[in-house]
Amino acid sequence: MDRQACADLDAADPLEKVRRRFSLPDGLRYLDGNSLGALQPAVAERVREAVEQQWGQDLIQSWNTAGWATQPQRIAGQLAPLIGADADEIAVGDSTSVAVFKAVAAARQLRPDRSVLITDDTNFPTDIYVAQGLADLTGDLEVRVVPPEQIRDHLDDTTAVLLLTHVDYRSGRLHDAHGLTAAAHDAGAIAIWDLSHSAGAVAVDLHAWDADLAVGCTYKYLNGGPGSPGYLYVARRWHEQVATPIRGWFGHARPFDFALEYDAATGAERFLAGTPPVLSMTALEAALEVWDDVEVATAVAKAQELTSLFIDLVEERCGGEVEVISPRDAAVRGGQVSVRHPHAYALTQALIAERVIPDHRPPDLVRFGFAPLYISRVDVFDAVEILARLLDTGAWDRPEFHDRKLVT
Repeated sequence: MDRQACADLDAADPLEKVRRRFSLPDGLRYLDGNSLGALQPAVAERVREAVEQQWGQDLIQSWNTAGWATQPQRIAGQLAPLIGADADEIAVGDSTSVAVFKAVAAARQLRPDRSVLITDDTNFPTDIYVAQGLADLTGDLEVRVVPPEQIRDHLDDTTAVLLLTHVDYRSGRLHDAHGLTAAAHDAGAIAIWDLSHSAGAVAVDLHAWDADLAVGCTYKYLNGGPGSPGYLYVARRWHEQVATPIRGWFGHARPFDFALEYDAATGAERFLAGTPPVLSMTALEAALEVWDDVEVATAVAKAQELTSLFIDLVEERCGGEVEVISPRDAAVRGGQVSVRHPHAYALTQALIAERVIPDHRPPDLVRFGFAPLYISRVDVFDAVEILARLLDTGAWDRPEFHDRKLVT
């Protein structure tokens, strides 16, 4: 496919009007939305209003007049159709890591007679760290990290929890969420899914998967802003049995009664804890409004198309220099593609200098993300052309590109 053909397809794209709602610098090919999504100017305006008018002028009245106190419930309603859930099954407000801690602790409570948590060695490291931290805290949980192809073999009558990330953050490979959840249930275990690299780019249906709990971040494909609040899903069937390990006043049934005894709120709302982070919640709520005009299936299809186009062009133009390690089958691939190169860090920095923004995952991967709401086919074509030129000329191999930065 040539550049003009890409441009013609972009012009007919049903998401073209949505793409114009985002703000990216001219000439930038931003292929890192799987790490941090792009800004919509409408989000900046909403945050400015929250700072200058609501906080600056109305002050504490804004908990009522601006609806600050009910932000978690409103955002839960926005997230629900994106992950195949109901609003009262979702709690919003903590970081994803805190949500993982709460989910694992709650799942462990549901299986007190079992002692093993199974995860895999392609899981995002934080999820493993959190599980190991909880195991150290309680002293009665073994965290067993296994290769992904051995997960089913390790599920048995000692397994309390299966904790997996749906999309492998390095390769983009999708787990069979429905099948692995069923396997966990067959073994009597609780299944927790991390959707941080899924929601907004991959089809997610927690109800259809029969998932027990799930967590996710909102600053990748959902564009909520750096460090925007994460979410926790609790299936309705567990609402009367599950408890949060962190009991905060916003998880109380009547927080402004200031009762000394804890009375849990109904549904997933009991997993709320402290005061909602209003400014970041405001940004997230505004960012999610774009999905009012987007069919999730359309966004998923676009992500699959963009990643397939990228793979085809890379193998056509750069096949002798880099290796695509992501699955070729779009049905088992997330919204990202990773390529292997022996000097991946330097190649990543050279691309950034050419205004193509991917990221690096050690030891030897350059990772490209294809956020379907604002990435075009022309962006993909141009990025591959620049990648090919850097590889052909060796221009990536300059001393400054080998100097390590703190964030890669």
